Amino acid sequence: MNFFSLIRKKKFADYIREGLIATFLLIVTLLLGMVGFMLIEGYTLIEGFYMSVITFSTVGYTEVRPLSDAGRIFSSVLILVNIGVFAYVLSVLTSYVIEGNFREMWQDYNIEQKIQLLQDHIIICGYGKYGAEVANHFINQKIPFVVVEMDHEVTNDMRLYKDFLFAEGDATNDDLLEEVGIKRASALITTLPDDADNVYVVLSARQLNPHMKIISRANSPKAERKLLKAGANRAITPEKIGGFYMATLVGKPDLVEFFQMVSNEQASHINFEEINISDMDTGRTMQTIKELKIRQKTGASIVGIKKKDGQYLINPSPDTPIQPGMHLIVLGSKQQMDSFKKYWEKMMQNHL
Repeated sequence: MNFFSLIRKKKFADYIREGLIATFLLIVTLLLGMVGFMLIEGYTLIEGFYMSVITFSTVGYTEVRPLSDAGRIFSSVLILVNIGVFAYVLSVLTSYVIEGNFREMWQDYNIEQKIQLLQDHIIICGYGKYGAEVANHFINQKIPFVVVEMDHEVTNDMRLYKDFLFAEGDATNDDLLEEVGIKRASALITTLPDDADNVYVVLSARQLNPHMKIISRANSPKAERKLLKAGANRAITPEKIGGFYMATLVGKPDLVEFFQMVSNEQASHINFEEINISDMDTGRTMQTIKELKIRQKTGASIVGIKKKDGQYLINPSPDTPIQPGMHLIVLGSKQQMDSFKKYWEKMMQNHL
């Protein structure tokens, strides 16, 4: 059973602590009995250990030697103490069996620890047909993400995939969103089937992380407007996108195939990257595209620019200055893009 649903009230650390306490009491009781028999009856170390074990286990074997009155009183007290200790140990073991499988709890504990280490990851709320498609895309692109899904059967299937991070529970729960690191996340995508739930998730996410990017599914134009008002950066109507896609396939099939390749939906040597310039030092003089020598140094090309006011420049002139607030759209092969990233990081470090 999942860590985030089954053990939300009782953390895995509580189970570990109870197990350690039970083990400690068991050892202390055995040592107490062993030392008591050695001091009262003069038993050897082995004899004292043997008497302590048979007393605790209540198996009824014969004593090493007949006990004195003091020894009988000590044995009686030890048996009463052992009954309490044994009952506690049994309750701990029973809780492991009844409240959940220990292996699953350990797996879920590891998942939670990995989630706590994530930074700038993406949260996917809902693992239906749209959420699964988004997750598959992120897996192919090696983008870190966490799935929030309340269907127990679905989360059980997720266990079969190695390093698949997920949390079982209601995505509209603020506490759960905080557990999956919403304050450290770079974006959230909610694909829940109910528009009201998506609005609630968007409202909560925007409040918990005002700077993150939020993308939401919308089932109608009316819901799309509400989601944007609630704080979503984009509200996507899958049916509208699907209809546009099918219509475009009729008149411009090669164009659709090209965009599938450049968006990494198909195996291709072509790559697109979006670079945010908003963090650059505004006090420095910005260089033009030509002066940056990106194409000469890396082979990649700047094919588009989104200006701070939201307008786009397609195939910008080499004399276009690069300014803070811009988003660069860069096109190139995988090798060219890798070279561009290194070159760009080096330039950014020089500006710091």
